[in-house]
Amino acid sequence: MFSNKHPFLTALSLALGSAIALGLARFSYGLLLPVMREDLDWSYLVAGTMNTANALGYFIGALSSPAMMRRMSVHHFFISSAIITGVFLFLSGCTDQTSLLFIYRVIAGIASAWIFVAGGVLISQLGMIHAHKSGLMLGIFYAGPGLGIVLSSVILPFFNDWGVKISWDHSWQLSWYALGILCLIFTLILVKPISSIPAIPPKPSGDSGTPLKSYVPALMGYFMFGVGYIGYMTFVVALLKQLGLSNSTLNIFYAILGFSVMASSRLWAQMLDRFKGGQSLAILNTLLGVASLIPALIAIYDIPLSNLILLSIFGSGVLFGAVFLSAVASTTAFVKHNMPSSDWVGGITAFTSIFAAGQIIGPTIAGWISDGQGGLARGLLFSGLALLLGGLIATRQKPLSNYSEK
Repeated sequence: MFSNKHPFLTALSLALGSAIALGLARFSYGLLLPVMREDLDWSYLVAGTMNTANALGYFIGALSSPAMMRRMSVHHFFISSAIITGVFLFLSGCTDQTSLLFIYRVIAGIASAWIFVAGGVLISQLGMIHAHKSGLMLGIFYAGPGLGIVLSSVILPFFNDWGVKISWDHSWQLSWYALGILCLIFTLILVKPISSIPAIPPKPSGDSGTPLKSYVPALMGYFMFGVGYIGYMTFVVALLKQLGLSNSTLNIFYAILGFSVMASSRLWAQMLDRFKGGQSLAILNTLLGVASLIPALIAIYDIPLSNLILLSIFGSGVLFGAVFLSAVASTTAFVKHNMPSSDWVGGITAFTSIFAAGQIIGPTIAGWISDGQGGLARGLLFSGLALLLGGLIATRQKPLSNYSEK
């Protein structure tokens, strides 16, 4: 079977799914936000609410994943969800109506969560087959969105500029078309490798038999991660634009952030294999908090741009990119370390759901704060503090005693 002979190519194929779910469907919006906000006359609250819509869909998708996987194989579920995501990204370019864009963001969010839950189960199963490479393959899957971020930094400005050049009514619409088509191309590539992974049948109930109360600190630390990280990914480009960075510099910043995500798979692999409790999430949340505070404090104290400040801003992007999706990987590693395989669907669903709930709250609060007197800098400050709090909470999580990975 392909997955037995080519484990890393299979992991890379799964990573194309995570690139669709977050890199293209979620984070690309951060680059489109400034031009869409200006064109459609949105407030920051409305702009943030669009990511809230995506997060609301993600929450619905997470909760419905076990039931969906009882109706079809995890492979078909993964592939179908990738197709749905691509279709609704394409449709986002077919309208300028805020209400319709909101609905399309919700549906894309639902399908994105389905990709992540199914992908988490498939990469865990692949890791069981190739146990000595488990941490690295887990990192590869969760580094996939970095590819989406890098491609977005190239594709979106190109198609937006082309839209302006040909006098398209809303230049950003061409970017959504390109994202949708790219998702469908990725889906065609991943079909064969994904279909070769042996699947684990979910429990009939779809729920984890491991009591939720046994890992509340990890869940709450991950909730705060959801609250905090999304503010950075939604508003950091807009904030840096306010600080005076040129569009070309912003695109380079976003690309470097994406490359850092792609490089993170090996960076944290040993840590994910080693720690069985909440240590990994605590470390990663704390680093993300520091990365978020750097541009926020530069803006709050109105520090003039210089080579050193520019280096600090890019350092923030590198640090954030190298860490944030490894925080997601850490929860799948926690499930794999502490629960039997029959509980993986329920455990991954629990983490995905609490993460989605945090994402619903995060951009709305950050957008509301940003619309106030403090501006975007205060919104990003809130995000950084939420991440630091999440790191503190995660330190309370101990390994579960009822099961240990063999």
